[in-house]
Amino acid sequence: MKRIALFPGTFDPFTVGHHSLVKRGLELVDEIVIAIGINDSKQSYFPVEKRLDAIRSLYRNEARVRVEAYDSLTVDFALQTGARFILRGIRTVNDFEYEKNIADVNRQLNGIETFILFTEPEHTHISSSIVRELLRYGKDISAFIPQTEEQPLNKS
Repeated sequence: MKRIALFPGTFDPFTVGHHSLVKRGLELVDEIVIAIGINDSKQSYFPVEKRLDAIRSLYRNEARVRVEAYDSLTVDFALQTGARFILRGIRTVNDFEYEKNIADVNRQLNGIETFILFTEPEHTHISSSIVRELLRYGKDISAFIPQTEEQPLNKS
C-alpha cells in the first residue's frame, strides 16, 4: 500500500518554505498530494486556477506529486485521495498549538495521522501573507517563491 500524504493549504502563493516541505516530505512517503483548499470566506490574491497551474508547473517532472483543489473538510479530502497522512509544517510555537489541535480532531474523526516538519531556519520568516503584502507594494518576491518558467505573478 502506497504511503500518500496530503499537504493542504491555500498556497496563495506557494512559497520556498512550502517547496522545502514537499521535498523533505517525499523522503518520508511515496506520494504527496498538494491540496489547495478553497475557502469562500477568505479572499485570495491569486485565483485557484493560477495557483494550480503554478504548482503543477513546478512539479511537472516529479511523478510523486499531485496537485488538486478541494472545498470540503481536509480530513475527508485526504480519504478521497487515498492519503493516510497529513503533512504540515510549523515555523513557530504558535503554529504548533494550532496544528496539534487540528491533528487531534482529524485523528478522532478518521484515524488519519498528521506529521509535522519544522521549517528550515532560512525559511521561518516567509509566509504567504508576507509575500502577498510585498506584491501589493510592488516588491520583488523572487527570493520567496520557487522559480519556474511559468510562475504566475499576476492576478489575472
